[in-house]
Amino acid sequence: MAEIMSPRPAATVITLRDGVNGYEILMLRRNLNSDFIGGAYVFPGGRVDETDAGPVAERLCYGLSDTEASLRLALDHGGLAYYVACLRELFEEAGLLIACDDRGEPAQLGEDSIGRLAASRREVNAGTLDFVAMMAREEFLLDLRGLEYVAHWVTPVGPPRRFDTRFFVALAPRDQVATHDAGETVADQWIRPIDALDAHARGELEMIFPTIRNLEAIAHFNTAEEVLAYAKALDIVRVEPRIISRDGEVRILLSGDDGYDD
Repeated sequence: MAEIMSPRPAATVITLRDGVNGYEILMLRRNLNSDFIGGAYVFPGGRVDETDAGPVAERLCYGLSDTEASLRLALDHGGLAYYVACLRELFEEAGLLIACDDRGEPAQLGEDSIGRLAASRREVNAGTLDFVAMMAREEFLLDLRGLEYVAHWVTPVGPPRRFDTRFFVALAPRDQVATHDAGETVADQWIRPIDALDAHARGELEMIFPTIRNLEAIAHFNTAEEVLAYAKALDIVRVEPRIISRDGEVRILLSGDDGYDD
């Protein structure tokens, strides 16, 4: 019997901003040469690293302790690492840094700071600078106060890579511009969820199942604040789809669907 791959901890963030015709979300296109969902449009995110956990990372967080984060994520411990990973990946992949000073005041980024952070981002992505070390050098703290937990998805048994992913929502910093990293991601765009879903239906935006379902869950809201309020009130349920082959057709089933428990 083939060994079942254990899912890796991961975190992703649906980044929000209000637009003229409704709120928008940030989507990045994965590099076509990637060995994982190449070409698909995704939210910024990735696996939880060892450096996202522990006392050093905890000292760089503002507004949430590991005990509080673990309680929100229904974990015994280690919940804060998902929040740290979420904001680290947002910085690495999209260049957005949700941070504050030690008094809780939002980080004020002038031209010099933005230029320095752009250079630091290149170092972090190249592996020559640790993200936690960069935050300490800049004397910034990760501002976790506006990060809301919105979903928990686990990759079904079958694919060669499996992830245990926590989804979050957060407002984008107003004084920063999102840019893809030109490595793992090759394009970025702000788009209304309903427009992203329509583009996917037309075959113009490739998206994977969890991305689609998370967009469907929030597409009917009018503002970013409504999405945050929705997430804050949720009772999160672990979702683990199953892949079945029936009559020559491969289907993805969720709990409650006919055949899920077979």
